[in-house]
Amino acid sequence: MKQKRPSIKDIAKALNVSITTISFVLNGKGEERKISKEVIKKIEDYAEEINYRPNQIAQSLRTGKSKILVFMVEDIGNPFFAKIARIIEEIAYQKGYKVLFCSTENNDKRSRELITLFHERQVDGFIVIPSPGIQKDIENLIKSDVPVVLGDRYFKGSPMNHVVIDNYGASKKGTQHLIDNGFKNIAFISIDTKQMQMLDRARGYRDAVDEAGLSNQVLELSFDDIRKQKGKDSVKNLLTQKENIDAVFFSTNYLTQTALEIIKDIDPKLIYNLGILTFDDNDFFKINTPSISAVAQPLQEMGEELMRIMFKLLKKTKDKETPLMQTVLEATLTPRDSSKRNT
Repeated sequence: MKQKRPSIKDIAKALNVSITTISFVLNGKGEERKISKEVIKKIEDYAEEINYRPNQIAQSLRTGKSKILVFMVEDIGNPFFAKIARIIEEIAYQKGYKVLFCSTENNDKRSRELITLFHERQVDGFIVIPSPGIQKDIENLIKSDVPVVLGDRYFKGSPMNHVVIDNYGASKKGTQHLIDNGFKNIAFISIDTKQMQMLDRARGYRDAVDEAGLSNQVLELSFDDIRKQKGKDSVKNLLTQKENIDAVFFSTNYLTQTALEIIKDIDPKLIYNLGILTFDDNDFFKINTPSISAVAQPLQEMGEELMRIMFKLLKKTKDKETPLMQTVLEATLTPRDSSKRNT
């Protein structure tokens, strides 16, 4: 027979203490409520002895809060998203919240299914790296008074809280860095998408090469083809059929990692002769030979800002409007060996 789960009532009966007192102590408010240290210790020791765990569902129904947040990303295995997730998790834990992580693969159908699932489970808020076609779904969450903060990307013209970087400025600066180092025929490899962060990165690249009087060469790959043979063949064709290309700027770290394998397969010496710059830094780029120059996003600052906005939204009252919070952070260019011009 399944053993009955201990309740606050059971503790109160066993210790001859009021349910209210038990509740204050177990919620960490004993000292605040002037309950004696002896009583606090007696309650805590007994709760530990009987392995008491609060009923989260009942608590959620009573307070209207699940103390759970959702962090939806493109790929939680990507170091960029994983590091932000770790920052968010730590801040949430300090505030008494837990975080559920999930990957959408940048797929709208999968995103919608996850939004529906977690909304029905009454999570307290969503931090979302949105796939391209879920603007309406996010708007519906907000209309339902669910706190939502977008990260990394946003929907143009839509009044949503978000934390992004100046993708245009960072991309233009990175391209200019390659130009200043003597590269004349710079290709830009990106994702075929209408998402604002990628459009801004491509625009920054184009403006930099146009202003320098150079020609632009852009290769856009579908998200589904990046790691497939079709995508690899497209990168290989660009690098082998256009002999004048002397540098490549990659719009994401996973494009760079895939392309480095292709470059080494074409010719092991090519990686030393080709200028390489990537968006989004990670430890692999630091230890690669040659080390890879990168546009590094401020992950700690981004994670902290996402959570600052989220907790502002969680604290808002229905009769008080919270002002729109849209933060734009600056990225940092980290030059390494790969963007040095070999002479």
